[in-house]
Amino acid sequence: MLTIGLLREGKVPADNRVALTPAQCKWIQKNAPDIRVLVQSSPDRCYTDREYVSAGIEVVGAPGDPSTEDLSGCDILLGIKEVPAHTLIAGKTYLFFSHTKKEQPYNQHMFRAILDKKITLIDYECLEHDDGQRILGFGFFAGVVGAHNGIMAYGRRTGRYELGRVHEQLSFRELIHTYFGLRLPEIKVAVTGSGRVAHGVLEVMNLLEIVEVEPEEFLERNFSYPVFTQLKGADLYEHAATGKYQREHFHQSPREYRCKFVPFTRTADILMNGIYWDNDMPRLFEWEDLASPDFRAQTIADITDDREGSIPCNLGDATIDDPVYGVSRLSRERTAPYLPGSIDVMAVGNLPNELPRDASRYFGEQLIKHILEPLVRGGSKIIERATMVKAGALTEPYRYLESYAGL
Repeated sequence: MLTIGLLREGKVPADNRVALTPAQCKWIQKNAPDIRVLVQSSPDRCYTDREYVSAGIEVVGAPGDPSTEDLSGCDILLGIKEVPAHTLIAGKTYLFFSHTKKEQPYNQHMFRAILDKKITLIDYECLEHDDGQRILGFGFFAGVVGAHNGIMAYGRRTGRYELGRVHEQLSFRELIHTYFGLRLPEIKVAVTGSGRVAHGVLEVMNLLEIVEVEPEEFLERNFSYPVFTQLKGADLYEHAATGKYQREHFHQSPREYRCKFVPFTRTADILMNGIYWDNDMPRLFEWEDLASPDFRAQTIADITDDREGSIPCNLGDATIDDPVYGVSRLSRERTAPYLPGSIDVMAVGNLPNELPRDASRYFGEQLIKHILEPLVRGGSKIIERATMVKAGALTEPYRYLESYAGL
């Protein structure tokens, strides 16, 4: 009998998502009798302990009472966010978003503990198909919530319409109902990216009946109805010498490219940013562009949320309760939102937590479909590539983390 344990989220504030819903746990135990699922009790999870018990799943422990929540009998432990170092169980296999592959300093202590405790770490972020497409993630619902919040923020700045909060609704289906009857003014929205985040943004654009137009039209025309344009790699970047764009070469040598986005800042009212970014990539615009009187955009939803990254005026995370802050175009300082002389920035690192049940359900479906069977039956190339640490040792693709791990 192989036992899978669902961890209580230990990061503060606690995440409310979960890797497997009660119905999914029930399905696993029914269709794979040799697998047992244990759930660590949690007061914060979007599915309650009672819902798991009602599905026939054993719930162990009460928060704050370590004597009743022992998961040391589990073979595989599933979480969402980083696991606090002091709660890691030696010798186990963990799956969660470790946020260590970019050598994030705030998780260095946890990563060292994983090695010291001879743990095997499989990072969700590194689970990819052969073509590099990520298998698991919450990007779609981050896009949905981020797009909603961006449209909401622009309405609050201009006073031209009113949109409520996502987390006030119990589900995505109920959120859709709040869009009925909403009439948006002739806004222009620029959407960047082509991955899961962008797909979530496009879903909201379509639900709000914002019409898609080509990038050239977006730059050259005014419209009497709300429009958006989607900007992908070739729309955003060009090689500095040749003026061409080649996706693989761009990701290999991003420093050789320049960004073509600035003209869209002069025609867009709202920017929805869903592109992947790292330090070698050119920004969408610079501070000097933001200070220009030609910079028309008033609201930026930085959904991928890289502090001082592709959006230089991302000055750090806001919160779900208060997701929008202002940034002075001239002083570059953080301000209250919706002030004259400022731009409004929506930057929240856990956007899917506003639709946690929908996001968890989708995540669990992908986990069961693509990962669960090879995980419990001995592995696969996909799992092997995502294994950062095996029994306390860095695997070959992640040897570049030796210094980060203090080895």
